[in-house]
Amino acid sequence: MQRHADRCGRTTVTLPPMSACLRAAAAFLLLIACPAMAAEASAPPLTPRQYEQDFDFMWSEIGASYAYFDQKATDWEKVNTIYRPLVQEIKTRDQFIALLEDVLAELYDSHAHLNTNTSSSPKLIPTGADLWAAWSGRSAIIQQVRPGSSAERAGLKAGMGILSVNGDSIHTAVQRRLPRSLRRPDPAAADWALRVVLAGRHNETRLIAAQTGRGRREFVLEDGDRATAQKNAPRLHHERLSKDRTIGYIRIHNSLGSTELLPEFDAALRDLEGTAGLILDLRDTPSGGNTTVARGIMGRFLEHEGFYQKHSLPEEERATGVKRSWMEIVSPRGDRPYRAPVVVLVDHWTGSMGEGIAIGMDGLKRATVVGTEMARLLGATHPITLPNSGIGVNFPAEKLFHVNGTPREDFVPAVKVDLAKPDNTGARDPILDAGLKALRARIGSSAK
Repeated sequence: MQRHADRCGRTTVTLPPMSACLRAAAAFLLLIACPAMAAEASAPPLTPRQYEQDFDFMWSEIGASYAYFDQKATDWEKVNTIYRPLVQEIKTRDQFIALLEDVLAELYDSHAHLNTNTSSSPKLIPTGADLWAAWSGRSAIIQQVRPGSSAERAGLKAGMGILSVNGDSIHTAVQRRLPRSLRRPDPAAADWALRVVLAGRHNETRLIAAQTGRGRREFVLEDGDRATAQKNAPRLHHERLSKDRTIGYIRIHNSLGSTELLPEFDAALRDLEGTAGLILDLRDTPSGGNTTVARGIMGRFLEHEGFYQKHSLPEEERATGVKRSWMEIVSPRGDRPYRAPVVVLVDHWTGSMGEGIAIGMDGLKRATVVGTEMARLLGATHPITLPNSGIGVNFPAEKLFHVNGTPREDFVPAVKVDLAKPDNTGARDPILDAGLKALRARIGSSAK
């Protein structure tokens, strides 16, 4: 599938049937009066039966098509038992959204989400997160702090241990966020809950206590308007690095879903002609994108067609007993491919289609991948729309693999960087430093 939903949590509103002019005027007046009121007024109230129908539709579709039940401890039948009786208590759209968010949380899968949210919705991972952490025994350890984020401004660093969030011990907060339907404890669910707790909700200021080298310290995280900053950011940035300006550098800013990126990427490559090597920086692509853009980028580095990833469709095998899988091809694009060595930089904010480009460039043997593990978003998402509320839901329906058969989410960079190591915690950009070192080694090898 090439369908990949936007992961920025934006709300789509639909006005009641009327002429185009009246629709435009009504929308304008509502937005001036109150944006929240406009969104609420755009959706007529639903009956209890309609809420039940929407719930049943989502639960059935996910039950039939979700690709990763074999990797989860989730009891999907129990999910229905737990949450469907709660639909009777729903009175408003916001309450229904919150209930659906809780249902999706039972999958502990950051690639399963709604296309709308409320002010109290949990932030999406990795798009809305500024901390990446994981459990190490009983300790919750920060693995990476998002550059330029409120967490970085507050002073949090990789290697610190999280003690509490908003006054609750980290163990209590995570236990409260764990799925309720699990057949058995799952470390992946505990890591997922930890990251969701640390990301917080849209309407809250976070107070995080962490263990530093000098003891316990509290950090206040007041979020800036990241959504506005991302919207106003350029699609990419490029420049020449090193004193002799022989190293090309292109950083893509969360725009892998925009076909308008491709001509800008082409222009950047033209400007970097003659460089001895190139760094493609994918560390700001948390919201994914689509395969058209990804193949368009990879195609600029190829002279011949090649496989870049493998797909499988578990739904068909479950229904028929016949396995279905296929390889996806990248074709050369443009008449002047970039032939010099390439390094791809990745981190925990390299998500979905960014991960696809990384494994693709590696599988095509066209780049060395350098950085941390990526966002580990599962598969390719399938969008559905609930029939009464119009709420969109996205969840992984296809599994994705490196061409060597490694699941995309398990891919590890050829040059892995541990940001919590003492040598790296004080460095300005240890991933870029490692990338430059790897690229110079490739340039040296290619010159022999």
